[in-house]
Formats: sequence, structure tokens, C-alpha cells
Amino acid sequence: MIWFLRHGDAADNDDDFERPLTEKGERQSAAAGQALDALGVEIDVCLTSPRVRALETARLACEPLGIEPEIADVLSGGDFDAESLAAGRGDVLLVGHEPDFSRAVGDLTGARVEMKKGGLAAVEGRELVALLRPGQIKRIG
Repeated sequence: MIWFLRHGDAADNDDDFERPLTEKGERQSAAAGQALDALGVEIDVCLTSPRVRALETARLACEPLGIEPEIADVLSGGDFDAESLAAGRGDVLLVGHEPDFSRAVGDLTGARVEMKKGGLAAVEGRELVALLRPGQIKRIG
């Protein structure tokens, strides 16, 4: 299973790489991790973009899951091959950006999705098995 978590709401900043999460983004990120935990999802590895907002999202989401995120530069921006990135790593949580994640989910499943900030999607094989907006995630955790 590949889980996709778009970073939470981020502050405006002239340096896009250094944009931190807002308080709302911190709540979204923590809620995503709590929801995954409440659903009994077992993540083997979390790979994250090195951009500050994504790295902060990954750290907050991974805390209740008991794992440490690993930086994957390929998630920094632009298209990537999610299957290759996750291959042989078990159930994987990817943390990154739009429009990259919506395209990756589409490439895997054929589904047209738009990942919201702090939103989660899950893909198993070629099937989209979950697409959750932040409001739905908050009600799970």
C-alpha cells in the first residue's frame, strides 16, 4: 500500500523551500498521523520531500505511528515514480506536494484526484482505496 499525504497549510514566504507550516497545517499534519493510527494502518517507512513544510508534516504525522521520516529528494517537486520509490519497502507513506501527488495517484490508478493540503490518499496496486480531505481526517482521529 502506498499512502500519499500532502503537506499541511503553509505560511507565505519568499523562499518556497523554507515555508513552514502554519498552526492550521500543524493540526492537519498531526490529525493525519492520528487518523492513520486510529485506523490501524501500519506504515513501514515514511519518505518525505526535504522542503520545510513537508518535513514538518512528516514529523508530526509519523509521531503517533512510531516511525522517523526519511528525506527523499525526488519528492521535492516534479513528477516521480511512486511504485519504484516504494518498491520493496512494505507499506509506505509519502509526504509531498501538489500537483505531483495528484498526478502520481492518477498515473497509478487512472483516477482524477485533487489532493487538498493535509489530505490523504491510499493506493493498493492499481486501485485508489482511500481519498480523504482534512475535515474527514479530523473526524477519524
